[in-house]
Amino acid sequence: MREYLYLGIAIAAEVTGTTALKFSDGFTNVVPTIVVIAGYIGSFYFLSLTLQAFPIGLVYATWSALGIVAAVLIGVVLFDETVDIAGLIGVALIIGGVICLNVLSGTYSPAH
Repeated sequence: MREYLYLGIAIAAEVTGTTALKFSDGFTNVVPTIVVIAGYIGSFYFLSLTLQAFPIGLVYATWSALGIVAAVLIGVVLFDETVDIAGLIGVALIIGGVICLNVLSGTYSPAH
């Protein structure tokens, strides 16, 4: 179960880094730039720990998909971005894909 915690930390660190990237103004603001670097380093470190226990396809699909969903939510909440019905359907499909891989698929079971 610790690997799921590592994956959650990796996702949170990546989303934090990406959000800071928006605030960095092309790396001209020092503090957000430092957060970008720390976020991505932390994300890849915890992603590497997750990969010790789970298959790369499962880990990368989950990490990237949940990062996308979180980035969309942050865009709406922090940056007043909008999401139309097609975008909502896309996000729902992404979430469905992650559920499929993690819960329904025998291909990517943690035992591999």
